[in-house]
Amino acid sequence: MRGFRIDAHGGPEALHWHDDLPDPKPRPGDALVRVRACALNHLDLWVRNGVPGHKYPLPLVPGSEIAGDLVAFNLTGVEPAEDWADWKVGDPVLLAPGLSCGLCPRCLAGEDPLCRQYGILGETRDGGYAELVAVPRRNLLPMPKGLSYAESAALPLAFLTAWHMLTSRARLQPFESVLVHAAGSGVSSAAIQIARLLKARIIVATASTLEKLERARALGATHTVNYMSEDFVRATKQATEGKGADVVIDHVGGEVFEKSVKALAWGGRIVLCGATAAPEATINLRAVFFKSLSILGSTMGSLGELKSLLRYVESGELRPVIYRTFPLADAAQAQEALAARSQFGKIVLVAD
Repeated sequence: MRGFRIDAHGGPEALHWHDDLPDPKPRPGDALVRVRACALNHLDLWVRNGVPGHKYPLPLVPGSEIAGDLVAFNLTGVEPAEDWADWKVGDPVLLAPGLSCGLCPRCLAGEDPLCRQYGILGETRDGGYAELVAVPRRNLLPMPKGLSYAESAALPLAFLTAWHMLTSRARLQPFESVLVHAAGSGVSSAAIQIARLLKARIIVATASTLEKLERARALGATHTVNYMSEDFVRATKQATEGKGADVVIDHVGGEVFEKSVKALAWGGRIVLCGATAAPEATINLRAVFFKSLSILGSTMGSLGELKSLLRYVESGELRPVIYRTFPLADAAQAQEALAARSQFGKIVLVAD
């Protein structure tokens, strides 16, 4: 098959195109899927660049968010075969990006990301920057009705991450207020919609351009802040009549995280799912205990949560936001566009 593989960490040049990658071999209970679209995430850049102190299983095909067509499945030693009764070759599918055993107490409790075997497609196992990918049966989901392959691929990691942050970690309640950073990102454009769906009273979104702020309002933000020229802490306090945000959604880290703690209301929760700007921050611990604040880490979400939110996608209450599509062969240029942070929504690779 054709596709990209990372053999050693580096810049865009580390993303090597191959015309003769070996076809993936589905393990017992696995499905083989022809990739029709694969959305980009900052995770792809971390896998390519490398992260100090973390080891990726190179060589590796990156790409976590995948939509495509079912090509084959391996039923060797699989019981019962009825598990496959609803699937047939050619079915359009959306792949859940999270990998877990499905059998341990954490998985059985619906806490997949806490499974000791947890991983992500394109990070711990070959992903979607190629023509074919093999995945466990439990990762197969019907592609949402009415969506294209590209729109479907723009969903699973970004929306699941935002859903888990707001529902399971922050436990957002109706009429609470939310501050969402970097509104143009896939996670944040999803978080704005989910906060609206959950009936947040005030949704403050930050971005760097007027166009991004306008698009954030179109998704449901009630207030917007240009963080290049405005103090988002002051703006959040003004929007909430001095109270501060009940919940902050952050994947930027660094100074943004430090200031976000100051933007929280008493009893507020800040949820962090990444640190695209800086991995370290300094905060005043007195504020944490005096104001009864909660600092919550979050990674992805469960398969059950993904299935739940897809119902709102099919109803039209949640919609993926696509900034631009690239042919698969232009993955390096697509990653450079992602690194430039100029997009609003998702960048998606599509099959030639």
